[in-house]
Amino acid sequence: MNNPISFTKMSGTGNDFIIIDNRDRRIEKSRMAGLAARICRRRFSVGADGLILLEESDRADFRWQFYNGDGSEAEMCGNGARCAARYAYSRGIAPARMHFETIAGLIEAQMVGDSVKIRLTPPTDILLSRSVEFGGSEKKVHSINTGVPHAVHFVEDNGNIPVREWGKHIRYHKLFEPAGTNVNFVQMPENELYVRTYERGVEDETMACGTGAVASAIIAALHGHVTSPVRVRTSGGDVLTIHFSLIELDGPPVAVDKESRHEQRIAEVFLEGPANFIYDGILNEEAL
Repeated sequence: MNNPISFTKMSGTGNDFIIIDNRDRRIEKSRMAGLAARICRRRFSVGADGLILLEESDRADFRWQFYNGDGSEAEMCGNGARCAARYAYSRGIAPARMHFETIAGLIEAQMVGDSVKIRLTPPTDILLSRSVEFGGSEKKVHSINTGVPHAVHFVEDNGNIPVREWGKHIRYHKLFEPAGTNVNFVQMPENELYVRTYERGVEDETMACGTGAVASAIIAALHGHVTSPVRVRTSGGDVLTIHFSLIELDGPPVAVDKESRHEQRIAEVFLEGPANFIYDGILNEEAL
């Protein structure tokens, strides 16, 4: 291959990513979606939940381009953000406290040993107790945007639900058109939340979803079930820690419609968890 592409494989609590230093802009924007769809294929190429490309920024330490495994571009990914931050720090691209650009806005990150703590943009579009029919009955689904859209449904036993079937139904439900939504099924044991997530763009259950963990923790807090910081156990068995502040304002304590600006009640949102290096490699032409 005349121009081999170096990459690093990383994992954030089981959510895995291919990271490429694209500060030389060798990979043009028009090629990124197709590249992501090809190299994220499991068993045929590297395989990953997403592709992250780091680029120069004139207002932050770097800018990222993020693509889901199907080639769709995503606004934000909490686990991917932690991996990108640790990668950038390890390569001297950014200091231990950094900022980087995403479609969802400017993200702040801080190294905490081998883990990374990131500040997310304030959540928006909080709607509670919407009725959605799935699994043979109408059930309550709550929605929130934590950088990307998420639906949250509380369950009694997370080990015995058809995540892929129910998740796909909610992901494409008319309530969430046209963009669709990620879907989180949340069980509330005594000391932590147990979350299983169907990810838009992956179109299946993933081992973890950072923004989904944040969405689940905030929705649970708005219902009075938990207080910050909230430990969230993922499908892969790892634990993420969610920090946030609920600001009491006049009026009802939770969001009920799109016109109410209830996102102002939630501030200082942080996601903390591991970001692990798996291996470095070279993409050969046959992998593309």
